[in-house]
Amino acid sequence: MSSSSNDLCVHTDHLSYSFAPNLPLSLHDVSVKFPKGSRTLLVGANGAGKSTLLKLLAGKTIANAGKITVNGSDPFRETNSGIIYLGTEWVTNPVVHRDMDVVRLIASIGGDLYPERRDKLIKMLDIDLRWRMHAVSDGERRRVQLCMGLIRPFEVLLLDEVTVDLDVLARYSLLEFLREETQSRNATIVYATHIFDGIGDWPTQLVHLSLGRIVHYGPISELVDSSIVSQKGNSRLLEVCLYWLQQDRKLRGDRGQENRATWDDVKEHLNVGINVFTDYFKRSRGL
Repeated sequence: MSSSSNDLCVHTDHLSYSFAPNLPLSLHDVSVKFPKGSRTLLVGANGAGKSTLLKLLAGKTIANAGKITVNGSDPFRETNSGIIYLGTEWVTNPVVHRDMDVVRLIASIGGDLYPERRDKLIKMLDIDLRWRMHAVSDGERRRVQLCMGLIRPFEVLLLDEVTVDLDVLARYSLLEFLREETQSRNATIVYATHIFDGIGDWPTQLVHLSLGRIVHYGPISELVDSSIVSQKGNSRLLEVCLYWLQQDRKLRGDRGQENRATWDDVKEHLNVGINVFTDYFKRSRGL
């Protein structure tokens, strides 16, 4: 995909990443260009490299090779308050399971600075300002996370599976809000998800990752005819993504040439672990 430098927001050039020198690459030679105002959907099986790519774009870690620019700067080396990353780990953080009120949390990140935007998000996400964080569900905590993350107008939004806890209405409302952000403010969004129904016309482009490599990449109009609905009632986007992931599974199956461990191979270690746990349990119970 080509884009002029003035319109370009996210650019990676031959990007590669490994978690450790002795481990295989999690991303291999990834080159993409996301224009301003685009809504990119990252598609791929678990372990394909989607979360790794998002964290690199957010500047949370540094690439082993290649180059990343987000709004013209290196996100790892240069702080950019316009880049927002929202991932699944926030909900499991022990801090947000403490007895604290939602109002204080929202105010702590500048809720009073953007009152109209704050109130719109609170209403859209159906947040009860009387909630206390230790007494709400994971889905309700997710709504609070999204409200806090979106109160300040962003230039680039990186979403990693943050809609997984939301009900259908909340997810729909959020995606419509984000669509408006790209259209009215020219914001750029990169969204990794495994839930494809209901978003057939939401993304402007797709990136399909498999085993750390780009397999398909381009405007959704070139990769998917979203007007087609299958006999099962699925959107064409879902059908295409299902096909891609099925092919990925076959590819991973070809790696069966490896000597993978069987249950018998690990049973000895399993028995040792069970014995250690049993001994600990008996001692702790005074048995």
